[in-house]
Amino acid sequence: MSFMQNLSISESALYFAYRRQTIGTDQFHGTFHAHKGVEILFVHEGQGILIVDQKSYEVRAGMLCVFQPYQLHHIQMNPDIRFIRSIVHFEPFLYESYFEKWPSLLAFFKQMHTSKLPAPCIYNIGEPASLLSLLSSLHEKIPSLSKNDSVEEFSLFLIAFFRAFRQIWERSEVQFDSGPTRHKHQAERILSWLEGHYTEPLRLEHMASELHLSPYHLSHLFKECTGNSISEYVTARRMQQAVMLLTSSEQSIAQIGEAIGISNCSHFCKTFKSRMGSTPHQFRLQWQKQR
Repeated sequence: MSFMQNLSISESALYFAYRRQTIGTDQFHGTFHAHKGVEILFVHEGQGILIVDQKSYEVRAGMLCVFQPYQLHHIQMNPDIRFIRSIVHFEPFLYESYFEKWPSLLAFFKQMHTSKLPAPCIYNIGEPASLLSLLSSLHEKIPSLSKNDSVEEFSLFLIAFFRAFRQIWERSEVQFDSGPTRHKHQAERILSWLEGHYTEPLRLEHMASELHLSPYHLSHLFKECTGNSISEYVTARRMQQAVMLLTSSEQSIAQIGEAIGISNCSHFCKTFKSRMGSTPHQFRLQWQKQR
């Protein structure tokens, strides 16, 4: 699994996986990582350890986890036991307007990505029919969805999903903390800063100054929390953005290189191929054939 995949930073409207399974030689290898959006993970089967905000939680069947934007987390699974999970990952700001007709549901939707959660996990929810039927239904629809229909379908799915999720949350008797927002780890501040500047030339001294950290502490902290250097992260983030632009725009290869902060087209193509296994042009052609 590449570093870019480990970071799981998606530019798509919604990333979805239903009953994904790994075992044996296809083991699930966890590293500390973060997502730009919200990830909701439901565990069907598996055993392991989850670390979020320097606290550890047991991973077991019948649990649901919420990972908030830029929240560093790590999952290490027992490789001898099947790990089967379903994942819903989305960008909150893209869907907030769809919830406006239901004020209480909108409030719950906002709390899930802006409030400090007392814990990231809900245990012992079993296999809730309300959620599983929604996940299964979307799984069946996705292959036939056109690009124009996908956002509408995803928005309808999220509204129904959060209605069912809120009922599970309320039955669990978990309460939100009174504070308006949760305290962010320093590494999350770094990730948030990088999200706004990854298309610019990386200048460690400038970055450290804006984050009020020494360059050494900045680099060491990021490496310790994510397992990779800041420059490796920036390259991965740029390649992820390049994929989004290659598959959703008609910009030229050179224009996309400029847009992600790599003005030398030859260098962009070489970097992209080393990460993705094909040149940007080849990648775009392959994607167009698969549509």
